[in-house]
Amino acid sequence: MTFLKKLGKYAIPLIVIGVGIFGARMMIAARPEPPKVAIKPPAVLVEVATAARQAVTFTVQSQGSISPRTRTTLVAEVSGQIVEVAPAFVAGGFFKKGDVLVRVDPSNYQNALKRAEAGVKRAETQVATENALAGYAAQDWERLRSLNATRGPASDLTLRKPQLAEALAELDSAEAEYQRALKDLERTVIRAPYDGMVREKRADVGQFVNTGTALAESFATDVAEVRLPLTQADLRFVQLPRPGETGALPVKLHAQVGGAQQTWDGLVVRSEGVFDESQRVLHVVAQIPDPYEPPPGAEPARVGTFVTAEITGRTAGRLFVIPRHSLSRGDTLWIVGDDMKIQPQTVQIVRSDRDYAYIDGGLDEGERYCVTPPAQPLPGMEVRLDDDRPGSGSPVGTAAVADTGVRRDG
Repeated sequence: MTFLKKLGKYAIPLIVIGVGIFGARMMIAARPEPPKVAIKPPAVLVEVATAARQAVTFTVQSQGSISPRTRTTLVAEVSGQIVEVAPAFVAGGFFKKGDVLVRVDPSNYQNALKRAEAGVKRAETQVATENALAGYAAQDWERLRSLNATRGPASDLTLRKPQLAEALAELDSAEAEYQRALKDLERTVIRAPYDGMVREKRADVGQFVNTGTALAESFATDVAEVRLPLTQADLRFVQLPRPGETGALPVKLHAQVGGAQQTWDGLVVRSEGVFDESQRVLHVVAQIPDPYEPPPGAEPARVGTFVTAEITGRTAGRLFVIPRHSLSRGDTLWIVGDDMKIQPQTVQIVRSDRDYAYIDGGLDEGERYCVTPPAQPLPGMEVRLDDDRPGSGSPVGTAAVADTGVRRDG
């Protein structure tokens, strides 16, 4: 009896648990299969632009520093002490052609001029004396001939021709000495050879200078120049004038001055004609007229300013201008079809710069392309546009075209 009680105590719970497990398994096996629904992959959101040809004129980028076209080292042509300098005779001082910049003590040269003037007068007196004596000699000779006291022609010495020639030579020498003394006196005044500016002052009042002593460095302000290096690849896109030809290419020069962007117009007037052997570049020269006389509100194109240049080059016709980041693997553009699926298209690139590629073939007018391709694009991948988003009314995106590397007209 005790055994049956113990068996019932443990067996009945086990039986209940087993029946429950069996019933649960039967219920699970009898449940209906859920319906299977195919999940459509989500369309990738992209920004697109419509391809359109536009007139393109290439520009070539370069850089260089502004320098003067004409620069001069002003030197003393006579020796002496500097007694006066002009107020403009300072670094950065402007002057006009003919302005007096420096005066050297003229007293010694004034005395030399007086001595030379006296020498001229003595020579003139000697010439007059010899002329008179030659006349008297000729009269004496004629008197002797009339008395039959001599025969044959008179000699040059008889007529005092050598003495007269010597007096005339002395007069020429005295006049030359006078002109030299006069020129030396004029050279005590150093005048400006052109409209310009003092770059460096090297002498001042009270200093004794010798002939050839440098007084200042100056340059003309009528025209400034910029040497611009061009690579062999750049030369494809510019038409430089050939030797002997006239012509100039427009160029815009840009620089940051005082935190503001400044732009000056210039002309590429010539090339230096040889390639730099170390850098393999050809330097062309751009000129800026009147660099220190800018329009109102603009900064002068100061000598030494570092500038970037945009040289107007060849006209390329009508091309597609595409952002460079829109291309995959360099020359592949992803085209968006009418079925909103993308396909890769290889395009023909004429030129590319930092921001844009200029395409001539492989793309049709009016085709839509991905401005920014998906991260891992696949042919046939479905995409949606900005205006397909719920609640969005924005039109199809269009690539913004900045004026960098080319000029586009129309």
